Amino acid sequence: MASMGSHCILEMYNCPAGILNDLAFVREAIRDAAEVSGSTLLHEIQHAFSPQGVTALALLAESHISVHTWPESGYAAADVFTCGEHTLPEKACELLVTRLQARRYALRRLERGLQAPHQQPSSAPIPADAPQEDDSCPVRNFVRTSG
Repeated sequence: MASMGSHCILEMYNCPAGILNDLAFVREAIRDAAEVSGSTLLHEIQHAFSPQGVTALALLAESHISVHTWPESGYAAADVFTCGEHTLPEKACELLVTRLQARRYALRRLERGLQAPHQQPSSAPIPADAPQEDDSCPVRNFVRTSG
């Protein structure tokens, strides 16, 4: 079954503190990651923390790329979530590992939306916790009840 998109979870270790604390550098790395993945950059937002650390986010037409850094630990966490068969989220992750000079990293890829129908719904949206008729999913839906 086709997925709605790919979500790469990237953890980078033993990165230089100066790079991880440089907001402009991290922002530029995210821009380049979006480009190399074949994604369309729509908006950016970033924040530098005191005394250290940055968070930067790129909103993509295909979803998002985010990076959060902990310079004091040499650690950075990134999410690269893209939709569309034209995107290459692993390429974005490779670029981030190289740019942030991670000596060690862990990458996990999740296929998102595997249980979602691949056509537009013809009626009003159904809450995620509503009972489903399809029992093919091994995860059961739980319905909230009052009382």
